[in-house]
Amino acid sequence: MPKMKTNSSAKKRFSKKSGSMVKYSQAFRRHLLTKKTTSRKRGLRQGKYVGATDIARVLRLLPYN
Repeated sequence: MPKMKTNSSAKKRFSKKSGSMVKYSQAFRRHLLTKKTTSRKRGLRQGKYVGATDIARVLRLLPYN
């Protein structure tokens, strides 16, 4: 059986943590930051974890990570 390929875009966006937790950084932090409030930008700094409904789909893209 050949090796499975890791999805290149997924390995840049997600990082696997302990157990079956997958962390990602939030969107809307790249540009047009002047119109966003300071508290909104501060809230976007924290990473989030992939939800239970999508975790299997993300882990399928990251077989070895």
